[in-house]
Amino acid sequence: MNRGHRSKPRMWRGAAVSAIALFAKLPLVAAAPQQNVLQLPGLSVRSESTPVTIIVLLTLLTLLPAILLSMTPFVRILIVFHFLRQALGTQTAPTNQTLVGLSLFLTYFLMQPVLVGVQQQAIQPYEHGRLTVWQALDKGAVPMRHFMLNYTREKDLALFLEMSKEPRPGKPDDLPMSIVVPAYVLSELKTGFQIGAVLYLPFLVIDMVTASITTSVGMFQLPPVVISTPLKILLFVVADGWNLVVGSLLRSFRV
Repeated sequence: MNRGHRSKPRMWRGAAVSAIALFAKLPLVAAAPQQNVLQLPGLSVRSESTPVTIIVLLTLLTLLPAILLSMTPFVRILIVFHFLRQALGTQTAPTNQTLVGLSLFLTYFLMQPVLVGVQQQAIQPYEHGRLTVWQALDKGAVPMRHFMLNYTREKDLALFLEMSKEPRPGKPDDLPMSIVVPAYVLSELKTGFQIGAVLYLPFLVIDMVTASITTSVGMFQLPPVVISTPLKILLFVVADGWNLVVGSLLRSFRV
């Protein structure tokens, strides 16, 4: 097997490490390398305790999907696709599985540079024994934090920083993940709704024009949506709408 095929599994493992790295910065999970002790709320055990370590890791793995989705562009992409489907008036086309699958692949496409950074800074040193697992988690959190800060509004960061009662850091990179992640999700929700609202407007105009025409000619028995839906789909297809929407989403993360 060539090197190109070997790098892909490592890249996926890099995503997992970077996601779990969130907990390395949360007060719920902390490591004390000097004493070789794993500290949890109300519990202090030595790292040699394999059963406890397995329980902790399994617990983190159950939360891994939600963490990954919260720290990636998946939130914005899926919101935009939802608004697009609502605007077209097609309730079940494309299906939820199709939209989620496309969102996941677009997320992976956008996160490739970040995953490469996680692999180089955390995965490879850990595999060569130069870092412990907790040090690898700290290193893997750095590219993820840098990515999220690029798309997080200062207003949202200030909100969570104020609510946490923590001192203001000297630079954004010193912010803990417990502040960066919720602020990033809040910013992504706002951005996704903004894009969805702009995307909705042209189709809303078609609905209004169709309703006005059908009402003026006395077609009260025929719902306007029956006429407007094929027109919206035709306009979307002629304008190559999927290419425009996906291209705009990708460019919104490349600024």
